[in-house]
Amino acid sequence: MATVPAVGGVTRSSRDFDVRVVPSLDDVVSHLESGRVAAAAIDIPIGLAATGPRACDREARRLLGPRRSSVFPAPVRAVLGADSYRDACAISREVSGKAVSAQLYNILGKIREVDEVVTPRLQRQLFEACPELSFAVMSGGAPMRQNKRTAEGRDERVMALSTALGDVAGLVAAPPKGATSDDVFDALALAWTARRSLSDSCIRLGGDVDETGLRMEVIA
Repeated sequence: MATVPAVGGVTRSSRDFDVRVVPSLDDVVSHLESGRVAAAAIDIPIGLAATGPRACDREARRLLGPRRSSVFPAPVRAVLGADSYRDACAISREVSGKAVSAQLYNILGKIREVDEVVTPRLQRQLFEACPELSFAVMSGGAPMRQNKRTAEGRDERVMALSTALGDVAGLVAAPPKGATSDDVFDALALAWTARRSLSDSCIRLGGDVDETGLRMEVIA
């Protein structure tokens, strides 16, 4: 399944992939709790530090090298209370010494949604992941060479996904209404990572626990 930001969910048995747009995280949780989906990975921070950057973000950026800009450092928890970009930057500077980026502020609503919904129990099935890190691990540890918005980058990712999952060209070429090919790339990469979590063959970065009991962890 796919949404913006991307979510990748898998069952325990089916090898087929169904790409769709879901309106909220509650839909993903409903699938997990009903057993229709066994595990899901989402490209949104789960667990927020009180001060400073999260270890998992630093490690993910280090591993991604030239693709490190795809990892937005998670905000400190106090930023969730901001009601404007200016306010978010002021809070972040006061607590951590750095402002937040405009890109991160644009997904602050999604970060709040995740923080309100995810519990330590749910985190056994719903994980934080990064599509570009998943692609790197999928390809033997090397980050993708080209940006996914270029023709070369799209071909590179289709090849990686097809090797890992089978033929996905049709899914990428015909994204569902409300999604783009980029969203499909990301959702499929996260679904691959979610499937790895079922056999505990995924890699785990970070793992510190925040003040709410959530692991600040990125898997791939």
